[in-house]
Amino acid sequence: MSTARAERLVNLVLALLSTRQYLTADRIRGIVPGYAEASGDEAFSRMFERDKTELRELGIPLEIGRNSAFDVADGYRIARRDYELGDIELAPDEAAAVGLAVRLWDSPELTGQAQGALVKLRAAGVEVDHTAPGVVESRVRTESAFSPLLAAVQNRQAVRFGYRRSGSAERMTRTLEPWGVVSWRARWYVVGHDRDRGAPRCFRLSRILGEVSTAGPPGEVRRPENVNLLEFVAGSDRPEPAPVATARLWIAEHRAARIRRHAKLVGRLTVDGVEGDLAEVELYHPESAANWIAGHGPDVLVLEPDVLAKAVRERLHGLARGVAGASREAGR
Repeated sequence: MSTARAERLVNLVLALLSTRQYLTADRIRGIVPGYAEASGDEAFSRMFERDKTELRELGIPLEIGRNSAFDVADGYRIARRDYELGDIELAPDEAAAVGLAVRLWDSPELTGQAQGALVKLRAAGVEVDHTAPGVVESRVRTESAFSPLLAAVQNRQAVRFGYRRSGSAERMTRTLEPWGVVSWRARWYVVGHDRDRGAPRCFRLSRILGEVSTAGPPGEVRRPENVNLLEFVAGSDRPEPAPVATARLWIAEHRAARIRRHAKLVGRLTVDGVEGDLAEVELYHPESAANWIAGHGPDVLVLEPDVLAKAVRERLHGLARGVAGASREAGR
């Protein structure tokens, strides 16, 4: 089936499901995207007959009737009671497959087509049943990282991305050999071999920051045999570990809002004549916090621990050297 025809059938099903009225063939031709391409009445008639046959073969029941005794032509609709499925019990792996199918249905392309069909129905004066549930109720939402990670799994290609742990604003860079993307408790996770930790890990997609980039050629990732991704994620769904360090910071007054959101203010402090707040921040990965803090420049000063203060100073000095070098190059 061509993409154009598949989209036309989706629009037709949405139109016939979303109204209590019987829609005549002429009305359907005017409001359902795809039928306007018919070159004439005869071409539309053949197209519509083929589509009705296709829907019946797919098991979608069409009701034929008239809205009143004054109507001169039969109309069509789909009775939701006949269309909807009964209760279904799924095994965990089957539920994961359904979750992925729902994600694909909820893609922007199909969502746009569906909304366009409903808008045209309303514009044509057709009564749309606002109380009826959607054709497919999407209970699993995804993040922007879903598509690139799924592509990396299919291409067996390593990826690199920024990641934030729960309860922390620290950004860590992770390099992962992805084995699969699964849904667990209405959240999406990517599972694979973490090159930075040298061990299997799973990462929640909602905590991935920025773009997902490739980190190697296609075909180099090998997924272990007999690994159950869903069981791995379920076994990893434990409370987050406690922070391993507490940093004491000076924060300039009314500055560094990102750090303030994760800090506990414990007093006031003046540094070099500049007033500010004394704050404490709990860190899960102190080695990665230096980049985060250095990004605020002179608005934040690390008081403790010394190792973090030194790391921040080194990053600021490196940035200053880079800026000076660029200025010299520009002046030549």
